Amino acid sequence: MGEQALRLVVVGDELAAGAGDPRALGWVGRVVARTAAPAPPTVLTLAVPGETTTGLSARWEEEVARRTSPEVETRLVVALGRADALAGLSLARSRLNLANVLDAADQRRMPAFVVGPPPGAGIDATTLADLSAAFADVTTRRRDPYVDTFGPLAGHEQWLADLAAGDGALPGQAGYGLMAWLVLHSHWNAWLGLPEDVV
Repeated sequence: MGEQALRLVVVGDELAAGAGDPRALGWVGRVVARTAAPAPPTVLTLAVPGETTTGLSARWEEEVARRTSPEVETRLVVALGRADALAGLSLARSRLNLANVLDAADQRRMPAFVVGPPPGAGIDATTLADLSAAFADVTTRRRDPYVDTFGPLAGHEQWLADLAAGDGALPGQAGYGLMAWLVLHSHWNAWLGLPEDVV
């Protein structure tokens, strides 16, 4: 990371924005609070509620371009939600959309970090598991980090209880805390060029 200022641009849906969190931190705020960078990164979250990867792929470059500068190192965090599963997008379409985002980020020399969709009520678990696996495959092929939030949380009692306490779709403090833990323990610091030690 060096001495250059760091800007993290997060693109995703309402989960990226921490919707439903009484503390208004979401997983992004919790992760950044635990990131021991020499200087705190500037975090810009560009969220669109209910957005599919089709919508994300169409908008992200223009929006991110407005927030980049030659004097600032910019990295891209792609926070994928469940909208593709709800909208009935094919796995092939979802894969292509994510591949287009990551390939364009690579062309811009903008390192990407991808966070997959967590479990949620009202969505077929097998469909969401397949979607997460497809996202993981696309990301891994490009050697970008991928955080599987579906697998670890699908049967997690605290996650399920947190969802049940709300509307079944959005987690609260505990759920976002679990997502943050998964991100922090998926080589987040290494991606930023920081020591891996995470408590």
